[in-house]
Order: sequence, then structure tokens, then C-alpha cells
Amino acid sequence: MVLTLHLSPSTASAQVQPGNLGHFDNRLLHYGIQVGYTQSKFDLAFSESDSLRQTLQGVTSYYAPGFHIAVIGDLRMGRWFNLRMLPGVTLVTRDISYSWESGYLVAHRNAERSRNVESVYGDIPIEVKFRSVRWNNFRPYLTAGASYGFDFASLRKNRNQTNQAIIRLEPHDLRYSLGMGFDVFLRYVKFAIEFKMNFGLLDLKVEDQDVYIRSFDNLSTRTFMLSFTFEG
Repeated sequence: MVLTLHLSPSTASAQVQPGNLGHFDNRLLHYGIQVGYTQSKFDLAFSESDSLRQTLQGVTSYYAPGFHIAVIGDLRMGRWFNLRMLPGVTLVTRDISYSWESGYLVAHRNAERSRNVESVYGDIPIEVKFRSVRWNNFRPYLTAGASYGFDFASLRKNRNQTNQAIIRLEPHDLRYSLGMGFDVFLRYVKFAIEFKMNFGLLDLKVEDQDVYIRSFDNLSTRTFMLSFTFEG
């Protein structure tokens, strides 16, 4: 006796995608690693103090480079959505530029025109990933999420080795993020390129009498991330 099994095209395509790693999207849980390049700066508000404004024209923060590495835990929530956790470490640097009045520079020739602020964050982000329709071995996606970060560098004392005051930050930070990326299904792993912006929600300033710190009333962090992920 011969048993014949008939599968409609729609049923077969729902089980296996064409191209590499055809069953990948059907897996409930998978893991990976993410490495990336960052650019970070401060969103800050110039001090409202009249005495400071007599000596300082303004304060500006500029993007500076950093590095990011994380592990990925990805949970399938349905056909279009995944829930992701990406615990990792981010090394960021932010530059602050000071525009002094000319009279102040004459009286204080050692006045610094810039300060560099470094942070080493232990991050715990949680994101929702919205996946579009896969086209052969390529698929775009969007992400949105929130993260908690602890700045290990904030544990430093008030002064560095050159006896200059350090701009200290509050150790705890909360952020929200928006991003987009492109999944590429290779033969053995899924590779992705991702672009993401992180926006800080908390004022990180630690009050200090140093003029370089009193020059702004509050500051939060903003980070652009270009990441490369490998998931298996």
C-alpha cells in the first residue's frame, strides 16, 4: 500500500523559509553576541546663574567615540515580534567645550576650554523587535526599548591624578531607545547590522563647587550605536 502526503504551497512555506537557515524564525529562543561602535554626548542646560554668565558665554557637548559589547537572549513572541535582552558593557566618552569671556581668559590663563568625561556602563536593555517579511536571505526590522545602566566610573573620587576636578556623574541611568536594522541569513549564523539611538531620562549631574561643573544646571546622555550582531 502506498501512502501519499500532499502539502499545499502555503503550508510548506509557513514551515520553512527559502534560503539559508530556513527554520530559524520558528525557534522559540536563541542567543547571540553584539559588538558595536558608539558616539556619545551630553544633553545639557547652560547655567542660569548671573555670575557665571558674566564669565562664560556658553557650554556645548560634542559626540565622542566609544565601544559596546553585549550578549543577546531572543524570545519569539509571535510571527512579527521578538523580546530581546542584551546585557553588556558600554565604554563611552563625552566632550564638553567651554566658551569663556575674553576678560576671564586674560585673568585666568589656565582656564580649560574643554573637559573629557568617561563612563563605563554595565547595561541591562530590554527591547521589542518588530520583524518585517523575510525576502530570501534578507529582512529589515525595527526596535524599541528601555535600559538601565550603572556607571562604574562614577565611583571615582573628586580629583584625578593631575589634581584637576572630575565631572562626576550619578551612577544610575535610565534610557529609552529606538533603532532599525537588517538581518542577513548566512549559512550557519544570522548576521545583522543595527543603528540605534539611546536617550537618557535622568539628570546625571552631581553638585560640586567647581566652576566647570556649576556651568550647567543639568545633563543627560545621548548615544548613537552602530552594532553588528551574530545569532545562532
